[in-house]
Amino acid sequence: MNQQTFQTLEFGRIKERISQFTLSDSGKERVLNLKPSINKKQIEAWLDEVTEAVEILKKSASVPIHGLDGVEILLQSINKGIPLRPDQLVKLYDFLDCCVKIRRYMKDKEFIAPRVSLYVHSIEELPFLAEEINRCIRNGQIDDYASKELLRIRKQISIQEDRLKDKLNQMIKSAKYKAYLQESVVSSRDGRYVIPVKKEYKNKIKGAVLDKSASGSTLYIEPEELSSYQDQLNWLRADEEQEIEKVLQYLTGLVEGKEKEILLAVETMIHYDVLFAKAKYSRSIDGTSVLLNESHYIHLKNARHPLLEENAVPLTIELGKNEAHALVITGPNTGGKTVTIKTVGLLTLMAQSGIHIPVEKESSISIYQHILVDIGDGQSIEENLSTFSSRIVNIIEILKETNDRSLVLLDELGSGTDPAEGMGLATAILEQLYKKGATLLATTHYSEIKDFANQHEGFINGSMEFDLETLRPTYRLIIGKGGESQAFAIALKLGIHPAIIEKAHKITYKEEKVYEMTNDDVHYQKELDKQMIINRHINRYKNEDSAKQEIVPHYNQGDNVLITKTGEFGIIYKGPDSAGNYIVQVKSEKITINHKRLKLYIAANELYPEDYDFDIIFETKENRKADKILSKRHVEGLTIENKN
Repeated sequence: MNQQTFQTLEFGRIKERISQFTLSDSGKERVLNLKPSINKKQIEAWLDEVTEAVEILKKSASVPIHGLDGVEILLQSINKGIPLRPDQLVKLYDFLDCCVKIRRYMKDKEFIAPRVSLYVHSIEELPFLAEEINRCIRNGQIDDYASKELLRIRKQISIQEDRLKDKLNQMIKSAKYKAYLQESVVSSRDGRYVIPVKKEYKNKIKGAVLDKSASGSTLYIEPEELSSYQDQLNWLRADEEQEIEKVLQYLTGLVEGKEKEILLAVETMIHYDVLFAKAKYSRSIDGTSVLLNESHYIHLKNARHPLLEENAVPLTIELGKNEAHALVITGPNTGGKTVTIKTVGLLTLMAQSGIHIPVEKESSISIYQHILVDIGDGQSIEENLSTFSSRIVNIIEILKETNDRSLVLLDELGSGTDPAEGMGLATAILEQLYKKGATLLATTHYSEIKDFANQHEGFINGSMEFDLETLRPTYRLIIGKGGESQAFAIALKLGIHPAIIEKAHKITYKEEKVYEMTNDDVHYQKELDKQMIINRHINRYKNEDSAKQEIVPHYNQGDNVLITKTGEFGIIYKGPDSAGNYIVQVKSEKITINHKRLKLYIAANELYPEDYDFDIIFETKENRKADKILSKRHVEGLTIENKN
């Protein structure tokens, strides 16, 4: 699988949606790194696990798999000679508590989820470690009772602090010092007790100035007679820090002794996080597991594109039965052809990644080593390639990589160039890919490719349904029948006279066909008949020779025409002029040809989308590039050469 396939089929968006259901950063990272497998047993195991997880969620949606965040980083900090900090140990305690809860949670799920509930046995309860962390740490701090020595030291600190405060209180209340003080308040600076002395009396009280007020009028002095008390308090605090480190080292040693058990528990909990995220996503899209095979057989029942949500039209497709491994889909623009092949590709990627897909039960999907796509214009501005050129470059890579375990998705193969050559190239490429053993899904506008599929074993036709009543596509795929052009039927529906359509049908298909009026209203028929009235007196003021002049047929730009004299095909560029001549592009050359030597082969509206840019065919690459630059700004000396 290559990155282009993932991007084109938007597999990353699926993983992003699943990751939103995870509860940990590690679980989210695992989901975003999901990749398809080609191992059938492994994929089946993944899908079975998700199925069991869905059943667990139906019984109880609140799965206790929180407490993972920060634990992996914590484990990276051990065995480095540095004790864990209290906040890290609290996180570990929360994780151990979570492990106890998941074991209890899975205890009664063994019947509905035997595989998933079995993983919980790899999580070992560590009651002594959890109890010791809980005993030694309270409210994020090392507790007084973490050790006897720590309790003794903290009692001495308390006694010493009381002595200091009493001594200070005596000083600020005595008449000897009262006049020198800014206020009768005891405060501390950097852990040492001080009294606020007016600046002008700083020499009246012996001691060290540790700080001063913003205005400078108050000095905070540690009296000399209290320094011995203060030094003793600081020694006790140093002893306290030393004892706290001993407790942390003790707890860290316990953690290091159970490193393997904790790592296994973390790995299991991350697996649970990913698994239940998949299960929650499955429920959100009404997903299900699928049957897997390695025989190129695809049978999707009422499949829905997971990113279209409620706008998705159900797709039913069966391919690979009776050795038919190539499907050619025809139909109108915006009829859903591209969405159809994208749906098949994306659902295959999801299934091979162990993700439930939105289909009916008993649907089947084949496992593929490669899923290769050519969808969209793929234009490469950096390489200065046209749409057609860049797609051919991509097709070359697909031809190289394709083997008998490949799913190849091709959208509008051969478009963007001369219709006759594009059709021939598309047909040859499809035939070669089929010979290489690939499963093929291709969309096309070319009726010749539809005929090719009808005549070649292993190919079947499909078409996107079109509702002639509403004149709108239904986005439903019909297998076994190539899509017919709806242009004549639509024209008849909109009010073109049947006689005109019958003539058009004969020109296009070289056969007679009767088109009947669909409206029996007399007034409507009269209006319709006006299209057939010919004004025979239009040339009455012209001479007899001019009256006998033939009416020049009108061809539209882009019409594919046959040059009767040479048997070549060309594309109408301009015309007609006053003499009935058209400018026709034959291969890469523009030639002036009289209308009498031209015969319509395929109309432009049958070959190209409504907003198709004909400059791709008629203009040189240099002219198109220059036109694009000049449309944005003036460039001195840059011109567009007009060869017509």
